Amino acid sequence: MSSSFGHAFRLHTFGESHGGAVGVIIDGCPPRIPLTEKEIQHELDRRRPGQSDIVTPRKESDTCRILSGVQDGQTLGTPIAITVENEDQRPGAYEEMAVKYRPSHADYTYDAKYGIRALSGGGRASARETIGRVAAAAVAKQVLAALAPGIEILSWVKSIHDLEADVDPATVTSEMIESNIVRTGDPVAAEKMIERIKEVRADGNSIGGVVECVVRGVPPGLGEPVFDKLEAELAKAMMSLPATKGFEIGSGFAGTRMTGREHNDPFRMVDGKVRTTSNRSGGIQGGISNGEPIVFRVGFKPTATIMTEQDTVTNDGQDTQLKGRGRHDACVLPRAVPMVDAMAALVICDHLLRQRGQCGL
Repeated sequence: MSSSFGHAFRLHTFGESHGGAVGVIIDGCPPRIPLTEKEIQHELDRRRPGQSDIVTPRKESDTCRILSGVQDGQTLGTPIAITVENEDQRPGAYEEMAVKYRPSHADYTYDAKYGIRALSGGGRASARETIGRVAAAAVAKQVLAALAPGIEILSWVKSIHDLEADVDPATVTSEMIESNIVRTGDPVAAEKMIERIKEVRADGNSIGGVVECVVRGVPPGLGEPVFDKLEAELAKAMMSLPATKGFEIGSGFAGTRMTGREHNDPFRMVDGKVRTTSNRSGGIQGGISNGEPIVFRVGFKPTATIMTEQDTVTNDGQDTQLKGRGRHDACVLPRAVPMVDAMAALVICDHLLRQRGQCGL
């Protein structure tokens, strides 16, 4: 159903933003994979609110609890259930939004589909739903570390509004990305981005941007022909994240302005392995990984909830206005970085297990 993702490594997330808890159930994790709450908590701490002065001030510890599927620090091969309690709920901030639809949010469309919705915090449309994804990805990363230890996944803020960072996917490191609160590998751009976010927040407005990701060390052969092409799976994964509006891989749309001679990636032999001299394909050809780094970008729109009066309608069809209330990100990009990491890890782990089952490694 709509809250499930993956095939061999499958997860199902649950919970609303202001409900009792959010979480995930993971099925298909191999047995005897080292796993404790510590590894999961590390990833959750990267996406939690209140971690800096440029993100939402909602105070949540996002403390995870493993309920099943793990014994003595190892996975059992049975379903793994992980929960995180919601601690800082303020439904009073959403009383007006219970009858007035927030522009460009999911309020109206959820009502149109279900005839009912979670009135506080956005329910399932809230970015709080991604806790389950990030927790599952922490498990997926442990699987990758055990079965394919050379794989490395790194995401960073490529741009915010009209500010663009200069980051080399071949050399960027986790330490460079995490050295600043905006999570970009360019310290000069980071300072400008932080100032821009603060200016926009003070004006009661919001901005969007682009997260770039590189997956290094992926062996050739991952992905399926036709419908489950690796880039198609990555695109679906990324576009399922809240606030996403665009996906491109390799040369992306810039490749449409090149000729075939300019765009093709010539092959060569390096140390007995087939390699390419360029990587405009973004590490995937014919829907299957070719052994080069997988490089893609995800576009995030400005946060829908802004602290400025906007035209809208009520749920009984009356024209009105609405000004945002509560605690919200003026820019989702810094917290979106671990979410992009997470979805990439889930896709790569799933396809690694599918390749292992069908063809061996």
